Amino acid sequence: MNDCIFCKIIKKEIPSEIIFENNDFLAFLDINPIRKGHVLIIPKEHHENFLVTPDNFLSDMLPLAKKIGNALKKAVKCDFVVLSVHGLDVPHLHLHIIPRYFDDGLKGWSSIKYEPDEISKYRELILNSMG
Repeated sequence: MNDCIFCKIIKKEIPSEIIFENNDFLAFLDINPIRKGHVLIIPKEHHENFLVTPDNFLSDMLPLAKKIGNALKKAVKCDFVVLSVHGLDVPHLHLHIIPRYFDDGLKGWSSIKYEPDEISKYRELILNSMG
């Protein structure tokens, strides 16, 4: 994709701080990190999000995320590492590997409540859609 910023990073048209690269994936430091050491993992093949990404890429990304997450935890001495599959800000599948500390003040995302019996309806909708 010509206008995809991640595709430009893959082609080395935009500089990045690469921490891992092979034939299929590139991992680099996020320039707008949640915490210092925040890493992005992207497939070199352009796929807009995880729903349209071939299964072989998805199955290979998690072990890579685990490897990088363990190295990141050791390197920055964080308490834990968060893995997030994202795709809203850049329409190219990417994983966020974010170092976290118990006292870092990040609260996560906000949640909503189901109305009585509504959760069962959503369960049925999803089960029926799975086929």
